[in-house]
Amino acid sequence: MTAWTDADKAAAGAGITIRTLDDIASLEDVRRLYERIWRTGATNPPVTADLLRAMAKAGSYVSGAYDGDELVGACFGFFSAPARDALHSHIAGVAPRMAGRHVGLALKLHQRAWTLDQGAGAITWTYDPLIRRNSWFNLGKLAADVTEYLPDFYGPMDDDINRADPTDRVLVRWSLDAPAVVAACAGTPRAVDVEQLRADGAVVALEVSAAGGPILRPAYGRTVLVGVPVDVEGLREQDPALAATWREALREVLGGLLAGGARVREFDRSGWYVVERKEAQ
Repeated sequence: MTAWTDADKAAAGAGITIRTLDDIASLEDVRRLYERIWRTGATNPPVTADLLRAMAKAGSYVSGAYDGDELVGACFGFFSAPARDALHSHIAGVAPRMAGRHVGLALKLHQRAWTLDQGAGAITWTYDPLIRRNSWFNLGKLAADVTEYLPDFYGPMDDDINRADPTDRVLVRWSLDAPAVVAACAGTPRAVDVEQLRADGAVVALEVSAAGGPILRPAYGRTVLVGVPVDVEGLREQDPALAATWREALREVLGGLLAGGARVREFDRSGWYVVERKEAQ
């Protein structure tokens, strides 16, 4: 099955059409959509139409997902060094009303097929490692690999999603022809049995307490489990101090493990990063 077959199937399943964009009217629609998703207001958009226009003209990727004639999702990225080795996907967003329609998956599969057509073999992007659903989407449904923990990567962001929280991110690399990625794009996510890992001796370094806060534990051994809260975005609205505590805890535990040479092997949709050290410690 080709990458375009997977992409077309995903778009059909979501009931949308996806196309690349380069005209200024469509790019203005992208700007307005991003403003609504991130609730930034017109004076502080995540990206401007003129920048998107320049990127499209220079051969970068800009796409839109349409439900009928309505733009409901968009994604853009640019090539990274060495020249055209990989595409860096900077922003992808979907209108809230499309939740559950798998528009985000369809956009990523379209981006994968387009990138392969350009002769590049990978796509990179960043995401907030505290957001459980995004972690499962990126590491499970897409089978991307975490390569780096980036503390406060973007600095302060003035929008209603980040809410002045430090912008810690992880960088992921999506190796487009890797067997796990090919399987994921065909509908078989990269999954893991956390309970079996525990039975086999995996240790918990960070978990959610009964009150919803982080519990840090000493982590020894080869396989380490790092938990994240169910809904950190809700916490940012309801209990900003607790959300900030989670940010610090994950930076210390997951960031520390990755800085020490460990790698994220999988993410379980119940909220666990599975981290593997090079050697037992």
